[in-house]
Amino acid sequence: MKKRLLADNQKLVERFGAKKISSLKDVPDFYAFKRGLIYSHRDFDKFYAALKKGEKCAIVSGVNASGTLHLGHKVVFDTNLYFQKKYGVPVYIPISDDESYVSGKIKDQKEALKFSMKLAKEMLAYGFDPKKTFIIIDQIYTNIYNLAIKLSKRVTLSEIISSYGYKKEDNPGLYFYPAVQSAHVLLPQELRNIKNVLVPIGPDEDSHLRIARDIASRAGYVKPSVLHITFLPGLDGEKMSKSKNNNISLEDDEKTLRKKANKALSGGRDTAEEQRKHGGDPDKDIPCFYLTNLFLDEKDGKNLIKDYKSGKLLSGEVKKMFGDALVNFTSDFQKRVGKISDKKVSDCLLKNN
Repeated sequence: MKKRLLADNQKLVERFGAKKISSLKDVPDFYAFKRGLIYSHRDFDKFYAALKKGEKCAIVSGVNASGTLHLGHKVVFDTNLYFQKKYGVPVYIPISDDESYVSGKIKDQKEALKFSMKLAKEMLAYGFDPKKTFIIIDQIYTNIYNLAIKLSKRVTLSEIISSYGYKKEDNPGLYFYPAVQSAHVLLPQELRNIKNVLVPIGPDEDSHLRIARDIASRAGYVKPSVLHITFLPGLDGEKMSKSKNNNISLEDDEKTLRKKANKALSGGRDTAEEQRKHGGDPDKDIPCFYLTNLFLDEKDGKNLIKDYKSGKLLSGEVKKMFGDALVNFTSDFQKRVGKISDKKVSDCLLKNN
């Protein structure tokens, strides 16, 4: 399972010049780094050194307006929150309402705006500091297009086609969007002269950042640093995907969550008797993966693995623990969403001057 999930991360190192995070001597004392949930990087060492020196820094971390928050977002969000809470780093959150529209992920711009406002509320409910969080919805902050136009002269159509594989049949909005996305990434430099910018992403998003970094160097900006989060497994052990129905949404109710926990891929034996005798395989077990990587502290995680391997813990018991963790996490999140006012969201939105 782990080998399959890391294939895209490894490709970035082997073919596209990313560096393994394990090669760095100095990384934050945070679970995403300690547990191998961040695989590689581009210039993170420069960002982290600047951060510890007290230089101005920022994070840019977007979400798609066509989607909903799910458990696969947790590592990125937690990492962003770590830097915001420990170092006071401002976080810029682009919500891609325009990309969702031009790519056909939503039916119209009205729907894109509706979904974007919902996601903005959920981001604040997740725990981001309203005073240090800046949400970018391009229908509202249309100034972003002035920067995108400026940056568009620093990239060629050939580069975009090579990176994204677009064809003549595709609409021109798709061709232009890499310039918009680069504008999101470079906005902290443009607006507030924050030259140390970190962008945590999944490995499938690296092409966006390669374009943005090339544009930055050509347009006189400092290249943004990048962290590559590893793909998290879905309930079946494959890459988590809404289309595969193997994901865990933060909007799921308790009944749904417990059902998903119970059907998650197990590393247990065929019978309880066999598992008591021979133990289970935590490397194949999805509930073990999530409990040890996202929900338990290091000591409790090690005890879980030991007890599962020895047969002291059965698969059903581990699934029950997993279900409990999911219900506690999501129900708390859902309650907090209900307490976020529209005004608080509005106060965090970047708006045209």
